[in-house]
Amino acid sequence: MTLVAVFVALAAGALIGALVVQRRTVHRLSLLVTQLEPDHARFPRMNVARAADHLEKAVAREQARATAARLSVERLRRALDALPTGVVVADERGVIVLRNEAARHFLGVRHADVLVDEAVGSHLRSALAGEHRRQTLELYGPPRRTVVVTAVPVDSETGAFAALATIEDVTDRSRLEAMRTDFVANISHELKTPVGALALLAEALTGEDEPEVVNRLAGKMVNEAHRMGRTIEDLLELSRIELGESPHRELVGVGLVAAEAVDRVRHLADQRGISVDVVDPSHRLNAIGDRRQLVSAVANLVENGVKYSDPGSSVEVSARTDGTWVDIVVRDRGFGIPARDLDRIFERFYRVDRARSRETGGTGLGLAIVRHVASNHGGSVSVTSQEGAGSTFTLRVPVGPGPIAVTMLEDAG
Repeated sequence: MTLVAVFVALAAGALIGALVVQRRTVHRLSLLVTQLEPDHARFPRMNVARAADHLEKAVAREQARATAARLSVERLRRALDALPTGVVVADERGVIVLRNEAARHFLGVRHADVLVDEAVGSHLRSALAGEHRRQTLELYGPPRRTVVVTAVPVDSETGAFAALATIEDVTDRSRLEAMRTDFVANISHELKTPVGALALLAEALTGEDEPEVVNRLAGKMVNEAHRMGRTIEDLLELSRIELGESPHRELVGVGLVAAEAVDRVRHLADQRGISVDVVDPSHRLNAIGDRRQLVSAVANLVENGVKYSDPGSSVEVSARTDGTWVDIVVRDRGFGIPARDLDRIFERFYRVDRARSRETGGTGLGLAIVRHVASNHGGSVSVTSQEGAGSTFTLRVPVGPGPIAVTMLEDAG
């Protein structure tokens, strides 16, 4: 064999080897493309360059899908963190793979948080076994809360169960439901009395011929009807304040509020022989709030003082400020409030002296209205009282802007 033939044979062998390597390389690249994109059409005559090009494009598309998936997961995580309900997810092995921000609040060292976390763990284990679990926890705080923990199984791709638990704070809902139940019971009781009295008086009036008796019974019917009307009016006012939107904020002259409130109660005060004195605050003293609500609150405080004072006594309305808050003070020299009742007098329908309330026509809603007005304005209402020496109510609301004389007075006892 000549030297030329040897070189030709070596070249041919090298070429064949290169073609084999190229074919194998193309085959491997094609397999990689197919793995990345199973629906990709395979090209049997694809060369290395084309295979590499397809692989590069497939990798780019896969990277784009992976980036989109990461963004989607991140958006989902942020959305879950924005939920007020806690969400905890465990995989089929029971490992926690997700816990949103609301659920992380229950990982603290407080006893109540530990109870919630233990309940979540227990219910997730039950959900992994295919059970649905739900439990209501009363956490006595402080603050007192009501939490509902729910866990459900979730089918995974492997056929095993993953688990999802939710933690929902239903404190406000439970409180509202309790208030609604109490409200219905209370209003039913309050309206039942005058309605029953009206029915009895009407029955007694039927067939009665004696003018004096007829006039007496008719007068009592009028009083009961007025009593029921006042209860309904107070209920409407309370509902408007409780369920209405935030109070309209405006600059309100405190002196004008006091004058209008006293004017509303003037007739009742004159009937009972009680003087109502207004210690005129500076005309520069203003408050920020809803004028109608503030007048309603002060009028209820003055009316309360008039109703629970002896004839011939007086009720005094004054105002003071420390430059940040305005205190509207209503002081009477009536019967006073027992210490045991001080914490409850702002509850709806609560009365210290029910017999006197029937006599004066009190509905038990006035101080509840005052409390809600104070809350709506970001302020407060407080009371100091001594049996036999009278009571002092203080309604605190934000002071208005302007040149205000600071009038820090000593608290009236």
